[in-house]
Amino acid sequence: MTEQEYDYESLGENTAMIHNALAGALAGIAEHCAMYPVDSIKTRMQVIQTSTTTMQPTLTLNGNANSFKNLWRGVNSVVLGAGPAHALHFATYEFCKDFYVAHGQGHHVLASAAAGATATLAHDTLMNPFDVIKQRMQLRDSTYRSVRECARTVFAKEGWVAFYISLPTTLAMSVPFQSVQFATYEYFRKVLNPSGGYDPSTHVVAGGLAGAIASSVTTPLDVIKTLLQTRGQSQDARIRQATGFMEAATIIKERYGLRGFFRGFKPRVLTHMPSAAISWSVYEYFKWLMRSSYGQDQPAALLL
Repeated sequence: MTEQEYDYESLGENTAMIHNALAGALAGIAEHCAMYPVDSIKTRMQVIQTSTTTMQPTLTLNGNANSFKNLWRGVNSVVLGAGPAHALHFATYEFCKDFYVAHGQGHHVLASAAAGATATLAHDTLMNPFDVIKQRMQLRDSTYRSVRECARTVFAKEGWVAFYISLPTTLAMSVPFQSVQFATYEYFRKVLNPSGGYDPSTHVVAGGLAGAIASSVTTPLDVIKTLLQTRGQSQDARIRQATGFMEAATIIKERYGLRGFFRGFKPRVLTHMPSAAISWSVYEYFKWLMRSSYGQDQPAALLL
């Protein structure tokens, strides 16, 4: 397919921002829901008070028939938050790609990274409270039966600060994570598909590689974030009183040494690699699908 037949990358300029937002919302929901059980395992492995050190004990939980079902606790919080947060994320990203001139021929790694970082600031500010609720419900000993109950209880006991105490750490993790992910995705996408046309296999491979690389280098920050977001459920008084990044990092270092910052490394990578592949594939597909609604004929095979 030639560029004249299908100017795919012109979508960011020729479609309304609402289309990028809708594609992003659908991509975010698909990404988080598909790998949610593995994300629950990662959270439980990272929480300091748990004795879980491998994936198998976490999967068996209490040995009952509902063990796998319990790994889905809190998924409603992700659905509620991921839709609008990812809509804002991808809409901001597309706008910033144009603003930072990340489109066009050649590799624009820094511009793509800057666009990803800017989009992350908007996304995480909106998503952080939902992420706190999600992680509280993911805990092995969680007794919350609904997102509403969890949010109300956390607010009553800890106030608004509980929903945002981890935001600085979240941004410290997410900005480099998304910068690396967006930059590596755009790089691999252009290497694998120089023409820039819609190609599902390219989006899957580039997205998977981007997710694996980004999650690998930011795992230590994710461990710190998890401690801060779940501190209210801890039986350890020192953890409950942790007030920020440095104190949380000190606790982890004292208890587990440098290895402590890589708790949950494998399930984190196993979560983000397919999640990123799913997210980018869904996002790029709906970008292409919405553009086709503008009346430009596309080969029917691409709809399969």
